[in-house]
This record gives sequence, C-alpha cells and structure tokens, in this order.
Amino acid sequence: METRLNMQEAEPQAYKAMLNLSMTPNSISKTHHHLLKIRASQINGCAFCIDMHTKEAMKDGESTQRIFLLNAWREVSLFTEEEKLVLELTEEVTLIHQHGVSSETYQKAEKQFGKNYLAQLIMAIVTINAWNRIAISTTQQPAS
Repeated sequence: METRLNMQEAEPQAYKAMLNLSMTPNSISKTHHHLLKIRASQINGCAFCIDMHTKEAMKDGESTQRIFLLNAWREVSLFTEEEKLVLELTEEVTLIHQHGVSSETYQKAEKQFGKNYLAQLIMAIVTINAWNRIAISTTQQPAS
C-alpha cells in the first residue's frame, strides 16, 4: 500500500478541530459509542478504525461475540432494543446517500432518547464517518 500524507502533520489545525469534535463532552453511553463507531467503520470499510474501536470496546468490557456479530445485529438477540435503534440510526446516517434517515427511525430515536441525546448520537455518527474518510483517504493502517 502506498504511503500517503499524515493529516496531523499536513493540516495540524484541521486535525486538531477533528480531535476537538471527537472529544466534545456528551452523555452517550460508552456501549452506544463503541457500537456506532465500529458499525460505521465496518460499513465504510475502514480497517484502521475497526481495529482501533474494537480494541477500545473490548478494553471497556464489550464481548468479542457481540463485536463479531455486529454486522449481523438484526439476526441475533444479543443487542437491546436501544442498541438496535442506535445501530439502525448509524446505518442510515452512514448510508445517507441511499435513502436519508427515515422518518420512522428518526421518530423512534427521538422518542427513545430525547432531542439532546439524539443530537449527540448524530454528531458522533457524523464524526466517525469523517474519521473513516480521513483514514481511508490517507491509507492509515491498523497498529501491528
């Protein structure tokens, strides 16, 4: 794989802005945050982010079984209804070019989580999608 630019070195202010966006305090549960980061990264095919976020999730106690089955979350009973809603929203935002975010998903999420938590979920999903695009564009590789 070719070596490409290091975004942090090439555009330190933009990189710092992304880091600040990622570190914005929020009330999203660690579990929700891990699930949405891994799922969006799977959809986008970002090996660097999948590697990083699965390691972080396992460090925080997430089971390997749930991580292994995350891309088939609709097929298993390992995820709560809340988690399934987070994953559904993650998929719709990540694949927004296909059908947007459906009214059904949005309304269920707003009812379940409230406006503030929903806003934080959307921002977290948008942020991991941005990181995926940076990592893929610059061919970042998973840590050895």
